[in-house]
Amino acid sequence: MPEIVVAIPTFRRPQRLERLLRALAALDTGNAPGILVADNDCVAHQGFDLCSRLVTENYRWNLDSTIVAERGIAQVRNVLVGRAFLDPATRFIAMLDDDEWPEPQWLEAMLCIQSRTGADVIRGSVLREFEVRLPDWATGWEGVAPIWHATGSDAMIEGIGNVLMGRQCFEALSQPYFDPQFGLTGGEDRDFFVRLRALGMRFARAENAIVYEYVPATRLRLGWSLLRAYRTGNSDMRIALKYKRGLGDVIREVAKILAALLAFPLLSIVFSMKPSRRLDGVRKLYRAAGKIGALLGHRYYEYAVPHRR
Repeated sequence: MPEIVVAIPTFRRPQRLERLLRALAALDTGNAPGILVADNDCVAHQGFDLCSRLVTENYRWNLDSTIVAERGIAQVRNVLVGRAFLDPATRFIAMLDDDEWPEPQWLEAMLCIQSRTGADVIRGSVLREFEVRLPDWATGWEGVAPIWHATGSDAMIEGIGNVLMGRQCFEALSQPYFDPQFGLTGGEDRDFFVRLRALGMRFARAENAIVYEYVPATRLRLGWSLLRAYRTGNSDMRIALKYKRGLGDVIREVAKILAALLAFPLLSIVFSMKPSRRLDGVRKLYRAAGKIGALLGHRYYEYAVPHRR
């Protein structure tokens, strides 16, 4: 493997994966990254077949692909990391989702900020491209709003789409790197970064390391957005319970939930005055409900249904 590996989990999105691979082939870089794809569909394996075809077409970079039979995004990420770091020469792994595609200068921008800051994890910007017009109420919602922060250090990184990580991040962790319990629920990336932060790893943002993400019409429906808020609350509380085992910590989390529920009527009135925020109170309510569900032992399996991705 080369010094830098771009790792891509994929599941039944061959057209989007091809767009990503074509964009990677067009990178303007002095490096020679390796591209590693893990297809989580062992039946049709369209992503794997696509990679095989591109290799026969003399794809620009070293393109390696594998099939992961066990369903779950955490399981796929673990296979990608293990495969990438089999080669002791691999220093960095960058993860992109299969519905993203980078600008030509993306990799150089990532490496520049890593060299400047010495951070263990760098996250770039994610700009959205929508299939249909973005509703006013959704402009700031998770999964729809752009992810952009000025370049510099950060206390925490939430998601793993468009992230560059040093080998030391994984050498410091016990395996599995990504908890399989979050494989079909989501939240495996936040859980991963919580562990890294506890080990003293440093995070930074690279505003000019830009990738674009395709947002289908299904993700611009209110029902999808509210269920995403529920899932986020659900996985966040599961992570909190995983690492905060004392009664006092649990009580504090419950207090946050009660505060959100009590504030809902007032927030609904305040937010109704601005079209872009008129449903924010409902979103917070669903997020609180997700946390309550986790406290009661409920898990929301968002990624068990392919179209929800």
